[in-house]
Amino acid sequence: MQELNGEKTSKAKKERIPMPEQPAEERRKNFNEVALGYTKEDALAEASRCLSCKEPKCVEGCPVNVDIPGFIKLICEEDFSGAIEKIKGTNALPAICGRVCPQETQCEALCVLGKKGQSVAIGRLERFCADYEHQQGVKVPEIPELTGKKVAVVGSGPAGLTAAADLVKMGHKVTVFESLHKAGGVLSYGIPEFRLPKEIVRQEVKYIKQLGVEFKLNYIIGRIKTLDELCDEFDAVFMGTGAGLPSFMGIPGENFNGVYSANEFLTRVNLMKAYDPEYDTRVRLGKHVVVVGGGNVAMDAARSALRLGAEEVSIVYRRGEEEMPARREEIEHAKEEGITFRLLTNPVRILGDEKFNATAVECIKMELGEPDKSGRRSPVPVEGSEFTIPADVVVIAIGTSPNPMIFKGSEGLDQNKKGTVVADEETGATSKCGVFAGGDVVTGAATVISAMGAGKKAAKAIDEYLKEQ
Repeated sequence: MQELNGEKTSKAKKERIPMPEQPAEERRKNFNEVALGYTKEDALAEASRCLSCKEPKCVEGCPVNVDIPGFIKLICEEDFSGAIEKIKGTNALPAICGRVCPQETQCEALCVLGKKGQSVAIGRLERFCADYEHQQGVKVPEIPELTGKKVAVVGSGPAGLTAAADLVKMGHKVTVFESLHKAGGVLSYGIPEFRLPKEIVRQEVKYIKQLGVEFKLNYIIGRIKTLDELCDEFDAVFMGTGAGLPSFMGIPGENFNGVYSANEFLTRVNLMKAYDPEYDTRVRLGKHVVVVGGGNVAMDAARSALRLGAEEVSIVYRRGEEEMPARREEIEHAKEEGITFRLLTNPVRILGDEKFNATAVECIKMELGEPDKSGRRSPVPVEGSEFTIPADVVVIAIGTSPNPMIFKGSEGLDQNKKGTVVADEETGATSKCGVFAGGDVVTGAATVISAMGAGKKAAKAIDEYLKEQ
């Protein structure tokens, strides 16, 4: 009998149960969800692979500390209600996390089975439990008596939703302020329907409302009220405003018609339903679309453009595929759908016609040189390798920073050179008394689950802070 780190693995299958998906030729023409989810039989078979380790490393890789072996054991016992209850003990957004969390670099990366084969598909099992609950009816836990303390949460993205859910379960009165007309933040405006159906986001937000959290939409902090005014009205404030200000390359031609930031492009597609002919938010595409960037946002923009009817969509990235920050799954899905990858390539200017419409992107070939400060090899231009790519639309997806609007009319909140808020890594405490922050507004653009982890830490710290008042 083979042993792995002291755990018996003779009965464990090396390969995980595959997730059913829409065929590439079909899905590239629609916005329906690509991954179709596990059946009950799939979930039971996959859960049976778990070794129930005595010292589960997988939990160490989860930013919100889900009891992974615990909920998987309940799946094996066919107690799906118990499994989702255990998950939601620490994770208020399981249906979302099960779809977009990069488990392969977190909990699944530490799974013992991954050393000899494929790790347990933890994310897929989490999604199964969450979808099962939504089909059966969501149960709302009892909330303790109110403490009399009031907390303002600015932003309804993953950090804000997590902090709000935890704080209300601690007995505090929580009000979430959202600048857009729908709650969810990047979950609503940034991630496409085919990866994260908006009905899923709506259901998760509904659950948090049922916990007792109040939402104020179309409410821009920094304009309607300042952060200072919130501090006067509430006992504590959590900033989970994300990083909604797009970055551009600063190259000639970025002001041409047809050049979008990924934020605007995806907001039109997701929140404003640009893919629906009944809406007046259509995006002018033409035949050729070029997306600049190599992260998940770039993949989302490229795959959305394809579904909107572009004949050719190219991703232009200045490094190689191994250096791409996007999830492997998203890269593979994009390839399967016919997206062209132009790697080790960097735009130098955008060309246009006499009507200021984009017509092409002039690029230069790159090669990888010495590692930069982040440890990645720096791309270096190859002299004389310039060429052009036809482009009716160009989408810039190279990063974001916090929107400065949130800071207007407020004093005493420290920021760094990138415009992000300076906050304690463990508590989210800022330089401004009673104000905590977490997620992309602190770290810059990162993952949904890391923002949730920050919201969770901040909620605990806020609760301790309020108890001392």
